[in-house]
Amino acid sequence: QVHLAESGGGLVQAGGSLRLSCAASGRPLDGYQLGWFRQAPNKEREFVAGITRSGDRTVYADSVKGRFTISTDLSENTVDLLMNNVKPEDAAVYYCGALSTYYRVVHFSTQSLYEYWGQGTQVTVSS
Repeated sequence: QVHLAESGGGLVQAGGSLRLSCAASGRPLDGYQLGWFRQAPNKEREFVAGITRSGDRTVYADSVKGRFTISTDLSENTVDLLMNNVKPEDAAVYYCGALSTYYRVVHFSTQSLYEYWGQGTQVTVSS
């Protein structure tokens, strides 16, 4: 079992920045890589960003590319999502998910492949 705990959500002004963090613990984590998804009210959960276990490759949804940065700290088993130039449409509950390292970067956006999820952290954007 892998336990994921998101933190860092809150209220941010449009144009501002926010850093989300996902802390992973549990079974050997070297077999997993982490991604971020988000779900706005009355919308489907959508992919935001993903990073390989080693951190050498990242992938982003087009809607956040150039504004969000995903990074990993293997010593802490954390994956952060730095959100810059936040827009009202970024408001959502953000979830961290664990994906087997069997899968490649092209698979990061496929929600059904993720084995574990955190409880989510709310991001609210004021305009």
